[in-house]
Amino acid sequence: MAKTDPLVTVLKLAVEAEEKAALQLKAAQFERQKRQGQLDALNNYRLDYMKQMEGHSGTTLRANQYHQFHQFIRQVDSAINQQVAVVQDGEKQVGYRQQHWQETQQKRKAVEMLLAKKATKEQLAESKREQKMSDEFAMQQYFRNKMK
Repeated sequence: MAKTDPLVTVLKLAVEAEEKAALQLKAAQFERQKRQGQLDALNNYRLDYMKQMEGHSGTTLRANQYHQFHQFIRQVDSAINQQVAVVQDGEKQVGYRQQHWQETQQKRKAVEMLLAKKATKEQLAESKREQKMSDEFAMQQYFRNKMK
């Protein structure tokens, strides 16, 4: 039974780590996109509410209605600011995940390169062995023919 090269096992583990990192990156990108969608929804809600209040221009607003309007806008602005922080955190997570994925990709490529170099070295050694055997055979043939 042929002995398995330990580098093959290392390559298998590196491929699995890269696949896992790629999935984590994809999940982080999805989460960032979701968070950005929530921020966009909040911004659109604020804009719609402002337009709605603009539609009431020319009509008299009582002081408490004006106060409630500004209080509500402050709450929406606060929610927007919080969501901006959440989106920024999501961006950082994507950056970390992308860096991790690239590192795992580099490790996999390094192992593949080592395996390729090892295979080339083994192929060269095999070629030398074959050449040596061929030379020995030719030499034996030459001496047999000379002895006749």
